Amino acid sequence: MATINKTPSATWKAVIRKRGWPTTIKTFRTKRDAKDWARRTEDEMVRGVYIDRAGSDRILLKHALDRYLREVSTTKKPSTHSAEQHKAKALKAELGAYSLAAITPDLVAQYRDARLESGKSPSTVRLELSLLSHLFTIAIKEWRVGLLYNPVANIRKPAPTQGRDRRLTADEEQTLLQGCDRHSNPMLGWIARVALYTGMRAGEIKSLTRRQVNLRKRTVHLTETKNGSARTVPLTRQAAEVFRQALSNPVRSLDTDLIFWGEPGRDGQRRPYEFRPAWHRTLKELGIKGLRFHDLRHEAVSRLVEAGLGDQEVAAISGHKSMQMLKRYTHLRAEDLVARLDQLLG
Repeated sequence: MATINKTPSATWKAVIRKRGWPTTIKTFRTKRDAKDWARRTEDEMVRGVYIDRAGSDRILLKHALDRYLREVSTTKKPSTHSAEQHKAKALKAELGAYSLAAITPDLVAQYRDARLESGKSPSTVRLELSLLSHLFTIAIKEWRVGLLYNPVANIRKPAPTQGRDRRLTADEEQTLLQGCDRHSNPMLGWIARVALYTGMRAGEIKSLTRRQVNLRKRTVHLTETKNGSARTVPLTRQAAEVFRQALSNPVRSLDTDLIFWGEPGRDGQRRPYEFRPAWHRTLKELGIKGLRFHDLRHEAVSRLVEAGLGDQEVAAISGHKSMQMLKRYTHLRAEDLVARLDQLLG
């Protein structure tokens, strides 16, 4: 049976002591509220469904996100941790002042709609909601915060954007590579060619070290990949020649093993060459529109398929774990398929 007492501050404190359950205490402004809560709580204890919600009432989302970034996100890859820090800023700005218990599916849906109306892409909003959802999962399962459910699980997620089908024409390729070669830093041209000839991601290329490249075997062993699985990429003769030029760079710095390195930071350490500003300027100067650096990977994967390699062979080179994702990143030209059909069927 609950004990309800008036406190010196003129509030009412309800105390429930029930065998098999920890002592539960909560304070209310009115005696009636205290009695109603005690009655509901004791009933939930009898039915074995009681959950202590006190923690979720006190923890604000911004503080929960800080804990998540500190304890969970730091166990992930540095690039993922950095991306989640950026996503957390948006969530804090809109929902940070709410307690975890106060965040409902309706509130999350309002956040979703507001972000989409502000011009954020569906993919961006989906990733933000994914971070929020995982936070609630961790809070419920590991932190033992008194939450009944994950509010993000009960709302509709923005539809994924249509996969890009941007292909590089022969004229564009020639113009692009010539433009990159005119840049003062030859690494821009080498990086563009590596992406186009191998299908490696930008992050994989930037983190490459000399010891990962074996010109004799014509392979590159990747250890830092998006999906966390190491893989060895075979090199075409064109790709091997690009690496040969990059490795024999006459101005190579001796204080780093990176193939594509940048200037030392404030701490004196060299980090990968941040080529994107030069890449965007080059595209603008050349008048090439609608092309992203990641499209070079799309182009490379599509060319592998057009060359006749099977799905498993292409996936081994590109690092795609699912055939569905590989299909999304592969865009074949109908005119190339006509020639292929002629070869196979006559």
